[in-house]
This record gives sequence, structure tokens and C-alpha cells, in this order.
Amino acid sequence: MKTSRLIEAGIILFLASAMQAQVSVSVNIGSPPMWGPAGYASVQYYYLPDVEAYYDVRSSMFIYFGGGAWIHRAYLPARYKGYDLYRGYKVVMPNYYGKTPYSHFKEHKMKYGKGYHGQEQRTIGERPGNGNPGAKNYNDGNHNSKEGGHDNNQSHGHGHDKNMNEDHGHGGGNDKKK
Repeated sequence: MKTSRLIEAGIILFLASAMQAQVSVSVNIGSPPMWGPAGYASVQYYYLPDVEAYYDVRSSMFIYFGGGAWIHRAYLPARYKGYDLYRGYKVVMPNYYGKTPYSHFKEHKMKYGKGYHGQEQRTIGERPGNGNPGAKNYNDGNHNSKEGGHDNNQSHGHGHDKNMNEDHGHGGGNDKKK
């Protein structure tokens, strides 16, 4: 009888901690990156036409196609090493709430081809370096990539920021979940 009560208490504690973990995961929503478009704090996804990739603000992950599958990573692949997230246009997806924005990739690719620029954008923050106070120089030559595209100098899911010199900010996208 004593053993069954201990087991019962253990199960209750386990379930309580599992429920608490669920709450903390749901509440911990990511912040938009400094290179993100200003004015869209509650948007979950951006489409980056120049690199045909998505950015998930909540998870701070890029989503791009490679090796026959959609890959979720905190960095862009090495082929986009010189891509400037501050200047590259971001199509904001305010009406998409699913987990697979790439399910509409063919439509996005046609509507927002490489080089697409909608309305003028402003970024949330200024690009690091270039005389900005307290900013790290991103052209310092310390950009190291491993095979497979992982950049050892990345942080906060901001992609290949090392050689960024551009400044576009919010997306005029009006994508809707279909």
C-alpha cells in the first residue's frame, strides 16, 4: 500500500513537471532579428526571395531546400556566405500560421522571384559595424565556414552576417495560408 502511494505520488509529480515544461515552451517565443523588417513584431515567417528560403522568427531558424528536403538551421548554407540579410528583401507573411511555409514555395517563388523588391523596407536595427556605436566589425576576416555550410561565428540565427552591407527592412508580402 505504501509502495502504491509512492508510485502514485511519483506519477503526479512527473505529470505536473511535464505540464510546466509545455507551458514554458509555449511562452518562449523568439524575438525578430535585428535585420528583420521593422513594424512586424508578431509575424512568424519571412520569405527571402534572393536565397529562396524562409526565416522562422519564433525558432530563429532558416528553412531552405537542400539534398531533396527542407532543412531547418540557425544559419544559411555556405553558398549564401556573402548574402546580406540587412539589404536583402524580406517578404513578410502576416497571415500564415502553419508550420510549413514552404508548402506554398512554388507560389512564393513565382510571385517573389530573385531580386524582388516590394515597398521600401527599414530594418529593426542597424547593421553591425560601419561605425555604429558598440557594434562589432563584421568585415574582420574571421568568417569561418565548416563543410556543410555551418558558420562558427553565427549567433542568434542571424545567418551569414559577416559580410553584410545592405539595409532593407519590412516586407510588403500579403501571403495567406491556403
